Amino acid sequence: MRWVDTVTADQCPAGTIVEHVVDGTVLAIANISGVFRVTDGICPHQGGSIGKGTLHQYETCIVRCPWHGWEYDLETGQHQSIPSVALETYESRVVGGVVQVGFEQ
Repeated sequence: MRWVDTVTADQCPAGTIVEHVVDGTVLAIANISGVFRVTDGICPHQGGSIGKGTLHQYETCIVRCPWHGWEYDLETGQHQSIPSVALETYESRVVGGVVQVGFEQ
C-alpha cells in the first residue's frame, strides 16, 4: 500500500466532503463524525463532482452528486438504487493531522 497525503483534517471538518486530486485521480474525502471516507471523486453517471456534492442522510454516510442527485454510500461506494454502479473506495488514515489515502501498488 502506498500512502499519500491529501488534505489536513482541519480542511474537512465533521459533516463535510471535499474534492482533492492526487496524481490526476480525483477523490472525494468525507468526514463522518471523525471517520474519513474516501471514494472516486467523479460520478459515473455524467461526471459530476462527488466532492462537491452534499452529505445526505448524514448518519448513514450517503453523498448526493450535485449534478443529477445520484446517491452513493461512502463506506461501500455502492449506488443506492442501481446495484451495478459503485464508486471505488480507498483506505484512509490520519497521520499528524493529515488525511492519507492508500493506493494499491
